[in-house]
Amino acid sequence: MRERVVITGAGALTPVGIGIEEYWRNLVAGRGGVGRISRFNPDRLACKIGAEVKGFNPTDYMTPKIVRETDFFIQLALAAAQMALLDSGVDLEKEDPYRVGVVFGTSIGGIVTIVDGQDKMEGRHGSVRISPHFIPKMLTNMAAGQISIHYGLRGPNLTVTTACASGTDAVGNALRLLQRGEADIVIAGGAESLFCALVLAGLYAARAVSTRNDNPDRASRPFDRQRDGMVMGEGAGALILETLEHARRRGAPVLAEPIGYANCGDGYHSMAPAPDGHGEVRCMRKALADAGISPEQVDYINAHGTSTILGDSVETQAIKTVFGSHAYRIPVSSIKGATGHMIAAGGVTELIACVKAIREGVVPPTINQEEPDPECDLDYVPNFAREVKVDIAMNNSFGFGGQNACLVVKKFVG
Repeated sequence: MRERVVITGAGALTPVGIGIEEYWRNLVAGRGGVGRISRFNPDRLACKIGAEVKGFNPTDYMTPKIVRETDFFIQLALAAAQMALLDSGVDLEKEDPYRVGVVFGTSIGGIVTIVDGQDKMEGRHGSVRISPHFIPKMLTNMAAGQISIHYGLRGPNLTVTTACASGTDAVGNALRLLQRGEADIVIAGGAESLFCALVLAGLYAARAVSTRNDNPDRASRPFDRQRDGMVMGEGAGALILETLEHARRRGAPVLAEPIGYANCGDGYHSMAPAPDGHGEVRCMRKALADAGISPEQVDYINAHGTSTILGDSVETQAIKTVFGSHAYRIPVSSIKGATGHMIAAGGVTELIACVKAIREGVVPPTINQEEPDPECDLDYVPNFAREVKVDIAMNNSFGFGGQNACLVVKKFVG
């Protein structure tokens, strides 16, 4: 008999808003967060656009010393975790630190720190002065590590790196830890900030990114016939998951209940999904089976929907394979039209959108989905939010390497 697990707090920093309420308000309003990259000069790149987090002051959430010693992705993670903890009302000083865990996802970690360090080395012609914090700033595990250090947490501490599925897999692994009774509370999430010329050039070389530089607001257009690639985003999302027994014991408000999780690989290609979508199909079916529900019980799907030509069409076909005729009756939206692809932060912030859809009875739109693609023929909630009664939602995350992750969350009924 596995433990029931609930979500009791959430925090997010996204290209369309900092904090859950601003993030949700702008999503529902159909506002986008894509613009010309400001973090560095992109003039020499073919892709000059991205979805950056705006207005974030790290010292609002941590000391200047921690800011100096951490990469930007770690700062985002610390801020999201703090937001989620405040939202949950948990007092960690009253908790057993050995029963509180952290699971965070990131795809590359401190790549900006690495690139900046290499630039300094080359500029000094062999006379190298690198910060003593260089290594911990760049390590992928340091988002989870810094959260545990900051709060003195000594429970399970894990970092998940499964490309674009990292954040979703982080929440899924947190769910498993709690179901097995290995912790009472887990702070789970994902954080990413990859804005440097090297990463953008690499994504362009892989033909993965949009080059609609003259019209950035319309560049990310999931499931649209004129889509030409994803727009890279950044940010962080965090959730407080705890066993239902523990949440009841402290009188915590419950936001939603995660009931199903699955992960599997395509075993096909380093960047492209399998054309028949077999990995995505298997992952969704496993998540439904883990949740103990039928496809017809799902009221909303938050799709991976990256705005890539192949990815969107394969995901559409996979949804139709899993859900049959019901696929045409389910609202399916991708918020990446607004946020861009936040990589490891995407799955968590998209799961938060599922939780908000359940609680508010509103499904966020797929903005910029204007000209239907014949291969993408589902109900993508184009351009305008819609009032929908959502009791059960599914969140998909599919990443490079054929990484597939899927979570199912439902309205909490005590």
